Amino acid sequence: MERGAVALAEFPGPFDLQSTVESGQSYLWDRADGRMYEASGAFGGDAWYETVVRVEGEPAVVRVRQVDDRLEWESSADAAPVLRERLRLDDDLPAIRRTAPDDDVVESAFDAYWGMRLVDDPAFPSLISFICSAQMRVARIHGMQRELERAFGSTVEFDGRTYHAFPTAEQLAEATEAELRDLGLGYRAPYVRDTARMVADGEARPEEAVGLDYEDARESLTRFVGVGDKVADCVLLFALDYLEAVPLDTWIRTTIEEYYPDCDRGNYADTSRAIRAAFGGEYAGYTQTYVFHYLR
Repeated sequence: MERGAVALAEFPGPFDLQSTVESGQSYLWDRADGRMYEASGAFGGDAWYETVVRVEGEPAVVRVRQVDDRLEWESSADAAPVLRERLRLDDDLPAIRRTAPDDDVVESAFDAYWGMRLVDDPAFPSLISFICSAQMRVARIHGMQRELERAFGSTVEFDGRTYHAFPTAEQLAEATEAELRDLGLGYRAPYVRDTARMVADGEARPEEAVGLDYEDARESLTRFVGVGDKVADCVLLFALDYLEAVPLDTWIRTTIEEYYPDCDRGNYADTSRAIRAAFGGEYAGYTQTYVFHYLR
């Protein structure tokens, strides 16, 4: 086992681990105490969080907790670069906040969860996670991903325990619809199976969206089965570095109705353009994530 610490003072702005991994952005982390997504408004805790990453193609466990001004980690590999990337520690959070609108709801959201970062998850697990997210509570979405890992993911031994990596597209493509339904995926089961098969067969990869203009990138992701504009925006924001993306889910639509009614243009594309402009443009997805976590 390797151990180490990341000094948070080396990075621009504050950082809060709990809100970053328990704010509905990522379903690839788990709490060692089993209390992941137990309560809304997560912030400021010092629990251990665990995930399985791939280092040079092989699964490796990463375990991390925040203690004051540092991240303490334990891993079967060097976790420091993984944490730096996955938790977006290099993002200049104060500069990003300066792009946000100066209004009460946004300021209150940033004040309440100051230090929350966006995540940078791998694209395929993010895609599958958000296909599973339709009409589901965050705790249930998280539970679905754990079931997929246990049923189809590769195992890795660490610190006397067996962990499961998120299944590759090839592993998940072997699943039957019945098997996925038995894991609780319901009507999402064929979407997950067919999307995995598209990736495994080389028909399409979510990473192909990278480098396209934002709206073209969103359209690219809607090729996958079960992926509409909202799911595509989640993957763009939380996995593909499109920080302007604003997923228009129920919470954000309610926020628009109550606080930004002029942004409601009656359809997804035009409403998206309007709320992105209202939320600051280039980093609108950051503002959205703060508002989502604040009002959820």
